[in-house]
Amino acid sequence: MNTTLIIIATFLISIAIGIFLGMFLRKKIAESKIQGAEQEAKRLVDLAKVEAENMKKEEIIKAKEEIMKDRNELDKEIKERRSEVQKQESRMIQKEENLDRRSDNLEKKEKDLDKEYESIELQKKEVNELIEKQSQELQKIASLSKEEAKNFLLAQVEKEISTEKAKIIRDLNQKAKEESDKNAKEIITYAVQKCAADHTSETTVSIVNLPSDDMKGRIIGREGRNIKALETLTGIDLIIDDTPEAVILSGFDPLRREVARIALQKLIDDGRIHPAKIEEMVEKAKEELSQIIKDEGERAALETGVNNLHPDIIKLLGKLKYRTSYGQNVLSHSIEVSNLARIMAEELGLDAKRARRAGLLHDIGKALDHDMEGTHVQIGVDVLKKCKENPLVINAVEAHHGDVEPQTMEAVLVQAADAISASRPGARRETLEAYIKRLESLEAIADSFEGVEKSFAIQAGREVRIIVKPDKINDDQMIVLARDVSKKIEEEMEYPGQIKVNVIREKRIVDYAK
Repeated sequence: MNTTLIIIATFLISIAIGIFLGMFLRKKIAESKIQGAEQEAKRLVDLAKVEAENMKKEEIIKAKEEIMKDRNELDKEIKERRSEVQKQESRMIQKEENLDRRSDNLEKKEKDLDKEYESIELQKKEVNELIEKQSQELQKIASLSKEEAKNFLLAQVEKEISTEKAKIIRDLNQKAKEESDKNAKEIITYAVQKCAADHTSETTVSIVNLPSDDMKGRIIGREGRNIKALETLTGIDLIIDDTPEAVILSGFDPLRREVARIALQKLIDDGRIHPAKIEEMVEKAKEELSQIIKDEGERAALETGVNNLHPDIIKLLGKLKYRTSYGQNVLSHSIEVSNLARIMAEELGLDAKRARRAGLLHDIGKALDHDMEGTHVQIGVDVLKKCKENPLVINAVEAHHGDVEPQTMEAVLVQAADAISASRPGARRETLEAYIKRLESLEAIADSFEGVEKSFAIQAGREVRIIVKPDKINDDQMIVLARDVSKKIEEEMEYPGQIKVNVIREKRIVDYAK
């Protein structure tokens, strides 16, 4: 037992001694390796230092070489610039010498000019004295003063100029007619043919047909309360007379008259007629009319091909359906003007879109001229400006009655299309007073010219015949007179179409055989 313990103890001591010796040897080996690594690291550091020194020296050498190279290039550039500066200095010196020479020459020329000016002034004085002497001699010889001779010469020149002027006007008119009349007639005829339309004059009354005469009593109502309510709500007069199965609506406001017509037709169809029902039907008629106005405005824009119109402008276009001018429906007239202007613009190679847009909108102010102060032209211009319409279209609208100068050829075409549409046979009617006044104004303009014996407005004011005094107006002066009368008519009168000025000169010699 003791032996076993001794053996185990000996074994454990041996193991412990082995472990200790192993650790000691391992430590020695590690220290040896560390020393070797330190020596290797030191060697590498020394080697790196040597290489760094070598690289540093190489870089310094390269830098010195580049510096030398740059210095050489700089020296070369400085030499070149110095050479250029020297050349410029020599040029400047040469220019200064040239300027000095020119300055001397100019001073010399200035002195020469002063001498010549003095000489000319002396000659001018002598010439004026000679002219004065000649004038005095001529006055003595001609027995005329200076003013009398001047007036005599001016009179002679005026006669000659009048003859030449007449000749020039005659030649120019002939050429212009030969070149333009044919083309203008072809274009206008083509446009009118493509835009042919029937015209009917509208009146200030509407007729509503009744299913029977018994309906008249129901419309009147007890003690006339139904007819009074309808007239009060619509502002239109109802005329119930002996006309069989018909009621006449009379009023100058076409919108109110249309409201009354629609409301009355609805009442007749419904059969119940009393004040409360009348008020209800009038409100429905107003709503229906608003929708009709919108639809008519859209139809007009679609028919003419005019796009992107402001909603307010579309409503105003629809209102023109119920507006007339001398009996002509303004919406139909506007559509016709738009189509005429477009066709003529296409024939002349102009902007057809702008022409038809301006033609459609040219009378837009007439939709508001009953409610607002001012001419329909100015009202229309204000509305279009508010709706931010194209300035060239606004100019065409403003110029269609000559209030301003047209800025484009399309504006001139709108003027022509407006005149064509208004002057068609049966398109418009005018009162007897306005008709007589227009004829009297035409004759008064013709009579205002010197040498006119009598004038006659004929063919409903489409022509004025002027009879001149043969001893005061010669053939050449007739041409000038016709032109002057035409210009004055254009400036002072407004009229559709054109007016022919016909000047007649007749000299009769009468004798009797006895």
